[in-house]
Amino acid sequence: MPFTACLFYNFYMLRSLIVSSLCLLFLLSCGRQEIPAGPPSEKKEVKEENFLLIGLIPEQNIFRQLERYEPLAEYLSEKIGTRIKLIIIPVFGNIVKNFDSAGMDGAFLESLTYALAHTKLGVEILARPEDLKGVSSYRGLVFVRKDSRIRTMANMRGKTFAFVDKASTAGYLHPLVFFKENGIVDYRHYLKEIYYTGTYEDAIYDVLNRKADMGAAKDTVFARLAEKDPRISQELLILGQSPGFPENGLAVRKTLDNSLKEALKKALLGMNIDPAGRVVLSKFGARRFINTTDEDYASIYKYTKELNLNLAAYEYGDE
Repeated sequence: MPFTACLFYNFYMLRSLIVSSLCLLFLLSCGRQEIPAGPPSEKKEVKEENFLLIGLIPEQNIFRQLERYEPLAEYLSEKIGTRIKLIIIPVFGNIVKNFDSAGMDGAFLESLTYALAHTKLGVEILARPEDLKGVSSYRGLVFVRKDSRIRTMANMRGKTFAFVDKASTAGYLHPLVFFKENGIVDYRHYLKEIYYTGTYEDAIYDVLNRKADMGAAKDTVFARLAEKDPRISQELLILGQSPGFPENGLAVRKTLDNSLKEALKKALLGMNIDPAGRVVLSKFGARRFINTTDEDYASIYKYTKELNLNLAAYEYGDE
């Protein structure tokens, strides 16, 4: 990795570690113990002294991320009778470690983070959202500025690329396959510089604002940002697109009480037939949640196989 990229990456990791540590210390200081949930009802008395800790990966600005997920957490808390607390893990890959170190009960995981957590920890996927158009998957994008004149792989030589995180499907895994499929064997030497932004939002804006020549992101995040900032669709050009991967789904630790697993799954799958649930789904930007299994991640396992990436041995920070 170039020296300047290394400095940026080390600063980003240090910043993320500090923020993550503060968040975890606060949550752990609250104290907790798990109790089995009874059969889910329409609405239950929420037990404040016990809670489930659910993690979120840093796809975009932390405040926008929480604004999107908090109504969902409140709804599920009422349905299962146990308070759900959210924590954003500033680094994608660290969400796997935090299942143990922070006592996390579950997390809304992107495809690669799920595959890693499932392989290493045996986490179980419950459900994932389907958007307002009936789509329950996302695609990885590789993009440039329209005025950059970058259109071919030859144009990319000596340029700067903004990855997101090494545990990100759209922000790392897909770009590697993109390079491989287009004949670039050693992208580190082919490019002038690479670095990691930490969120899809930052990768998009780094290219838009000319900090990087190229970048990668999820099409769903790209579209949400473009709705609020027309410059994104007007000034950025998509050069590559991946096949579909399952949208971020709720996965829980394998030791979570079975009654809680079933209560969470039932609450999610029943939101679209509950008037209160439909209101929350609208705010979340989804039509419904659908049942999800490990078999739905075949495209991820295919990608990791193409890259000879051993999920069981994969360590965040390897380069």
